[in-house]
Amino acid sequence: MHSTLIVARMDLASSAEVGRLFAEFDRTDMPHRMGTRRRQLFAYNGLYFHLQDFDTDNGGELIEEAKTDPRFVGISQDLKPFIEAYDPETWRSPKDAMATRFYNWSAAQ
Repeated sequence: MHSTLIVARMDLASSAEVGRLFAEFDRTDMPHRMGTRRRQLFAYNGLYFHLQDFDTDNGGELIEEAKTDPRFVGISQDLKPFIEAYDPETWRSPKDAMATRFYNWSAAQ
C-alpha cells in the first residue's frame, strides 16, 4: 500500500464541515477513480493532516488525471474557507504540502 500525507492549517471548529465535504465526495466514484483505498483526516493544534492510502504507488498520477473533474475542482473550492496552506509562499498544489516519509515498519505477514 502507498500512502500520502498532506499537512495544512485548519481551525478545529471547521473539522465537522471538512468531514462532511469529504463524506459527500467519497460517496461518489471519485475515490475509486483516484485509486484511493482509504482516507483519514486528523487535526492537532491548528494543523490538518490528510492521510490517503492507495493500493499502488501510482495514486499521484491518478489524482493528477482527476484534477480536471468538476467534483475534484468543486471540493477544492469548497475546502478553501477551511484549509490553509502550511506555507502559503511555497504552496502551488497539494503536492507542495505532502510530508516525506522517512521511516516505515510493518508487522510480518
